[in-house]
Parts: sequence; structure tokens; C-alpha cells
Amino acid sequence: MPLALLALAVSAFGIGTTEFVMMGLLPNVADDLDTSVPTAGYLVSAYAIGVVLGAPLLTGLGSRIPRKKMLLALMALFTVGNLASALAPDFGWLLAGRLLAGLPHGAFFGVGAVVAARLVAEGRQARAVATMFLGLTVANIVGVPAATLLGQHLGWRATFLVVAAIGLAAMAALARLVPHIPVEAHQDVRRELRALGNRQVILGLLTAVFGFAGVFAVYSYLSAMTTKAMGFGESSVTLVLALFGIGMTLGALAAGPLTDRALRPTLYGSLGALAVVLVAFPFTVHVQWAALVMVVLLGAVGFMTTTPLQMLVMNKAKDAPTLASASNHSAFNLANAGGAWLGGVAIAAGWGWTSPAFVGAVLAVAGLAIAATAGYLDRGEGKRSRVVAAHSATPARPAFEDGTVARDEPEAAWPSAGSGPSS
Repeated sequence: MPLALLALAVSAFGIGTTEFVMMGLLPNVADDLDTSVPTAGYLVSAYAIGVVLGAPLLTGLGSRIPRKKMLLALMALFTVGNLASALAPDFGWLLAGRLLAGLPHGAFFGVGAVVAARLVAEGRQARAVATMFLGLTVANIVGVPAATLLGQHLGWRATFLVVAAIGLAAMAALARLVPHIPVEAHQDVRRELRALGNRQVILGLLTAVFGFAGVFAVYSYLSAMTTKAMGFGESSVTLVLALFGIGMTLGALAAGPLTDRALRPTLYGSLGALAVVLVAFPFTVHVQWAALVMVVLLGAVGFMTTTPLQMLVMNKAKDAPTLASASNHSAFNLANAGGAWLGGVAIAAGWGWTSPAFVGAVLAVAGLAIAATAGYLDRGEGKRSRVVAAHSATPARPAFEDGTVARDEPEAAWPSAGSGPSS
């Protein structure tokens, strides 16, 4: 494994920690800044809005910047955002700090995924991308519980100071370990926008919005479910969240090699499994040991969808994958917001604390339907391409052969390991 992937994983660890830690710090922030917990919840929304806005904006502005410099600039902005959050004198400034910290999130993962895929041999790109995402999953096992505990004992400002320090460490690792990757000669914003308009890319983003919303319909209320449905005490919330993070990590580890072997089947299987787990969740939640197993399974099958979705939009965007890759994280955060909102609607309607699981199952099935439609259309496009190739004077490589990442992309899209990161 190239050491550069470690630098990307460390960066992802910092980003994942700051994204999710606010959910555990809301009561502390509300008390300290003399506001209500629901109002403090806007700090979660502010970060998500930053991701949605920043992914296309910063990716477009940085389209002519070499990949390594772009990663360093994005991590610097992330560090400044967390430092501003730590020093915020009032709620308004903290809201602005959270928005600022969220801006580089999608762009970093978009650029980072492209860099990770270019660092390894053909056929191992998905594993490289999954390795970067491991930092995000480990953040939910270690970073978020530790940062929450730190904030509860030393104040929430200490949490953001530590995250800012992680950002500085990530910048040092990126500067030292990531090789120089120049901008492609053909790379520009207009080309990226055209790639984003590809029908398969759009369907991939819609799959992420609906499918991943199923995960957040439950995850957003997992703390409340722990005490109100599972029968655990408040002290067990950190353990349950850590188990979810363990599931995410297991899912990420499995998703890499499975996606390299068969991209679309991995996507279909993970979305289908997600729907099954969500339907079963309310029926097992009242048996404590079974509830804990379901929490791990939910994290695993939910996060197994991320790598195939990331690789799908990158491959279908062909030689301009960065904006599509970054936009995928905007889609994930729209899923975050939408899933949380729909789950809250179900609870407010009096359907019970486990009702968001049924809402999530419907969303997962909708995501699977979109993914299956995209696969069907892609097969049709592949057949038409092969007919054209058969009648051409020069034999052409089929445009689509469903099954593997390497076959699902243009021949020159990723350099081989032997050629080095020359893009």
C-alpha cells in the first residue's frame, strides 16, 4: 500500500471526526452559548450545507491546480474552519466556523479519491479509495467518542482545537507522502461540467441521495433509540455509536475488493442488504444483544454502498472525474439531511422511535431501483457501442462490460502502477 494512502486516511480521520462529533456535543454547546438544543442542531446543518456548496464550487475553482497543492489547500481551509469554531465568541460565529469547516469536505474526498486511484495498479483502484475512506470509518470508532469525551470534560472548544491539530498533522503527511501529480493538459471546468451531465453520473448521484438517506434516517436518531427503544442507559450511547463505526469499517474493508471484482453487483447487493437490515431492525431492537448486532450490520451494509458509488461516478465521468467525485459527497450530505428529516417526520407523527428504520428501508429500495435502472440503461448503451465497433474499420474496445471497475472505464483513464502518477 502506498504511504500516500495513509496520508489521505489521516486527513479523512480528521474530517470524519469534525463532521460527526457535533451530534454528541450539542447539549454542551447549547448550555455554554445559552441556546436550545434544537437551535444548536443548526450547527450540524451548517456543516452539511458547507459540504453541498463547497464540493462543486471549490472543485471548479481548483480545476487547474495540481492535485497535491489542491489537497493541501483544502486541508488548510478545514484547519482554519475548526480553529475558527474553537475560538468563536458566540453562536453566530460558531455557525460560520462550521460552514467554513464543511466547505472543503466534498472537494477533498473528490480529489483524494482520484489521487488514490492513480497511485495503484489497474484493478486495485476501488481498494485504494476504500483505504482512504477507512480514515472516515475509524473516526467513528475512535475519533468521535474520544472527541465527545474530551468536549464533555474540557469543554467543546478543546475538541475543535484538537481537530485543528489533526488537520495540521494531516497537512504535514500530505506534504511529505503524496507525490506531485500535475494537472492534466485537457482539464478545465467546462470539461468537468460536461462530465457531470453524463446520464450515468446523474443516476449514480441520485442513487447516493436515496440509498444513503436510508442509513441516516436511522443513524440520526440512534442515540435516542439506544435509550428509548433498546433499553440501555445514557452511558451506553458511546458504545453503540462505536459499534456502528466498527460496522462502517468492516463494510469499507469488504467494499474495496468486492467493487474491484464486480462494481454493479456490489452496489446492488449492498443496497438490497441495507433494505433487509432496516426492515428487520424494529423487530430485533428490543432484544439488547440482537440490537447491538443489527447496529453493526447497519453500519457495514450502509457503508458498503459508498465505494461502488464513488467508483461508478468517477468511471462514468471518464477523463474528468474530479467534479463528479466531489459531487458524490454533496449527494451523501443531501442524503444525510433528507434521511434525518424524513426519520424525524415519522417520529413526530407518533409512529414510534424505530419507525425511521421503515422509512430508511423505503429509501434504500428507491436507491436500488435507480441503480438497477442505470445498470439496465448502461447495458443497452454497451450493446449499441459494440454494434458500432463491429462495423468500424478499426476494431474498438467495447464501451461497457458490466462486472469490474477496470472494464467500466476508458482504457487510458488510470495509469498503471509502473507508469507512476503522471496525470
